[in-house]
Amino acid sequence: MHNSGSIFFLRIILFMALVFSSSASAQQQTLVVAAYSNVDEIIKAAIPKWKVKHPEVDIRVLRRAFDDHHNAMIASLSTASNLPDVMVVEFNYLGRFAASGKLEDLRATPFQVMNIQPSYVPFAFHQASLSSGAVLAVPADIGPGTLLYRSDLLRKAGVSEAELTKSWESFVASGVKIKAATGAFLIPKASDVAEILIRTNVKPGEGLYFGTDGKVLVESQRFVSAFELARLVHQQKLDAGWRTWSQTWKDGLKQGQVACIMSGAWMVGHLASWIAPEAKGLWRADQLPGNSWGAWGGTFYTIPKRAKNKLLAWEFIKFMTLNREVQIASFKSQNAFPALLQAHDDPFFNLPVDYLGGQQARILWRQASQHINAIEVNELDQKASEVIYNQLDQVLNQDKEISLALRDATLSLERMQRH
Repeated sequence: MHNSGSIFFLRIILFMALVFSSSASAQQQTLVVAAYSNVDEIIKAAIPKWKVKHPEVDIRVLRRAFDDHHNAMIASLSTASNLPDVMVVEFNYLGRFAASGKLEDLRATPFQVMNIQPSYVPFAFHQASLSSGAVLAVPADIGPGTLLYRSDLLRKAGVSEAELTKSWESFVASGVKIKAATGAFLIPKASDVAEILIRTNVKPGEGLYFGTDGKVLVESQRFVSAFELARLVHQQKLDAGWRTWSQTWKDGLKQGQVACIMSGAWMVGHLASWIAPEAKGLWRADQLPGNSWGAWGGTFYTIPKRAKNKLLAWEFIKFMTLNREVQIASFKSQNAFPALLQAHDDPFFNLPVDYLGGQQARILWRQASQHINAIEVNELDQKASEVIYNQLDQVLNQDKEISLALRDATLSLERMQRH
């Protein structure tokens, strides 16, 4: 009798345990986040902190390589299949994603993103805004533009940092001296300087290629100057002609065959970790020549209209972009420069950057982030970029007149707008 009572009691306990277990598992939710390489590491590192606040919500990260991720997400949006709850998008793809019409406008209830707008670097927040006013994404990190240069090559050529950065004219003149003294090219490719001038000093309310009224801007002085400078660099044989991210480009940076690169501040992390770690202490950072201010890339979080867990998705986005600790941890581990203004007074900004010879470069980049104008996103940005750089190639390699190249680009973009 005693044994049978014990067994009965044990069965009751096991039954109750199963009931509570199934109830708990029923309440447990999974949020699916699609991200590209490096950003997935940032998210995974933040999950323990997320679980403290949301123990009932698991995060499943879908990771793909950079281009594969964006292509897969475009396909998912167009077919409304395999959609994540949160979709990470890099700035240069925002226009293409906006064109799909399949992302939530975060101004609407329950998101009301405008309530948190003051928390972010102004230009970064506006990068995710369309001319219609819709806000399709929230910034997590930014890429303040910077000039990176080889201090050893400048020293050998007798060129000072001030001389290199005073103006674009002195930048090119410095390149002539550097090549004569060292044999090194000034920059990897001539279109790099064109890209700078196209991206920098964009007037408030303008996009890279289109005005808020839809007017094509590529015959403006900004583009004329960009094409002229690129042509001058190419005529002086100061560019190596390397395609960015190619093996030749990586080898050239590793071997000190180029004096300068212009990119987002995140490039330092790439140089230090896998492109040219052996060049530690030789590179330095400065602002872009001629008091130019521009941004390269940036990570944004979006919510597809057909996502299943939108409220949770919104909580996760706020967690990743408004949590100071998460933002600083991302900066330290992946060189993801914070979009959150509250993170900009962290002591980490004042620490020396070992790869840059102990330079306090993050202070420079923070300063740059305060000067960059917002760039309006247009659905045709990516196609416009292809048109522009195709025309620039004809100017550099086929001696096409700049005015004709920009006129042809304008006509092409106006045809795209009509269709």
